[in-house]
Amino acid sequence: MKIGYAILIVSICYSFPLYAQYAWQENADAEALQLDHNIHYEVEMQSSFSNHETPLWLNANKYGLSSLDKTNGYVRGNLIRPLQTDSARRWGIGYGVDVAVPIHYTSKFVLQQAYVEARWLHGTLTVGAKEYPMELKNNSLSSGSQTLGINARPVPQVRLALPEYWTIPALGRWFHIKGHIAYGKFTDSNWQQEFSTSSYHYATGAYYHSKAGYLKIGSPERFCPWSFEIGLEMAAQFGGNCYNANNSYSSAPVTAPHGLRDFWHAFVPGGQDAADGEYGNVEGNQLGSWVARLMYDSDSWMWSLYADHFFEDHSQMFLLDYDGYGDGPDYMEKQHSRFYLYKLKDIMLGTELQFKFGTWLRGLVFEYIYTKYQSGPYNHDRTYNIADHLAGQDDYYNHSFYSGWQHWGQVMGNPLYRSPLYNTDGSIRVENNRFWALHLGINGKPSERLDYRLLATFQEGFGTYSDPYTRKRHNVSTMLEATYHFNHNWHLKGAYGMDFGSILGENTGFQLTVSKTGVLHFKKRQ
Repeated sequence: MKIGYAILIVSICYSFPLYAQYAWQENADAEALQLDHNIHYEVEMQSSFSNHETPLWLNANKYGLSSLDKTNGYVRGNLIRPLQTDSARRWGIGYGVDVAVPIHYTSKFVLQQAYVEARWLHGTLTVGAKEYPMELKNNSLSSGSQTLGINARPVPQVRLALPEYWTIPALGRWFHIKGHIAYGKFTDSNWQQEFSTSSYHYATGAYYHSKAGYLKIGSPERFCPWSFEIGLEMAAQFGGNCYNANNSYSSAPVTAPHGLRDFWHAFVPGGQDAADGEYGNVEGNQLGSWVARLMYDSDSWMWSLYADHFFEDHSQMFLLDYDGYGDGPDYMEKQHSRFYLYKLKDIMLGTELQFKFGTWLRGLVFEYIYTKYQSGPYNHDRTYNIADHLAGQDDYYNHSFYSGWQHWGQVMGNPLYRSPLYNTDGSIRVENNRFWALHLGINGKPSERLDYRLLATFQEGFGTYSDPYTRKRHNVSTMLEATYHFNHNWHLKGAYGMDFGSILGENTGFQLTVSKTGVLHFKKRQ
């Protein structure tokens, strides 16, 4: 934790007073800022048709703008002024609004993005809901990040960030840092109430927190093609009203505190939930990932090897737990210097190969994901008679108070964790979080007007520790997508997807998307 927080805090602290990386133009700040300049627009219409439910790769990793209904679609439009428009200035303004009118979705109207952001030198402040890409992974070919993914709707938040790597000159220009801190609020309270039943727990009015810090070692200025990146991504759910917490089936909710101290406990995990009792853990739902990537980047091709280790608490965060409690009446007292070492089993390992001038083959991603261990099958805390402390059964993406790491029914991390939206019994929980999987992603650009993408995933699932499958289940999900680019920035995209197996069911479907992009031009002010 100390290394990760050091990267994070240094990243944010260096966001403002430094000038080294931007080529500020001397007279740029003297000119009037034109907020109506370089406004990008996109209008889009999408339709999906399936025999049962929408196949996985036709609905996953689309920032939650998707549906499982056998027929669904939307009309969408957005206006975005990129922050990069003012890249020549020491400060800049960006904003965006992105709305969709869907059919057979969880909402009748979707405000997908609505934000305003400001940059001063290297640091940015963003207020509102915005789609943020994954870090250290290919956003179109990867199966998804395990903590800060692109599978669910954006959460409205206030976000302070150093979004691009800043080079530290004092360390020989070999070290680069970036990161963010954000607080927000979930918007799916009404959906949770409607989707859930009195037999399952859910939460309303919950708050959101995320933070991340990344360190990159490399020197492209010295024409060194090698680089190494390591980072810590963490997130939390806290505050709000928790119904049926710990399966209590009580009509009265447990109100979680949300004062300044609770915001601090979300940033630095501490405190405990109201119903934890004597075995207090930490306040809220805390989770995160250690991420890393080794990259070789030449003029014509790029290769990388990356890892994503997910954790729900300190047992998998550090693979170490205190196990030195006393006996008998001293079972709550720390008396010995004894620790328990967990195994490093749960991890995503991936490799990516890019041919920068490739045609039929431009990019290839292969990933292996394993989540079965979760600190082991034995969940035991010390008692009067047994002093051993083993904290297993982490139950990834689920929580006894909150509805788990999901937003509007879609998991906020990797979609191979079966999203609650698939559940037919009204439970807002991930029913398959113990699995291993192999994932392949390929794309290419055979011509200037045509590009394609292929995704294929094999998964073997075991359910959860508390509710295991009676026998292991399998699933295969595939998708082939092709996009043709017409004149005047018109685009036509068609995709065919399939699911086979007993985790997601037998699904086949087709998706058609028509879009138009461009830049609005206004008369220049005199």
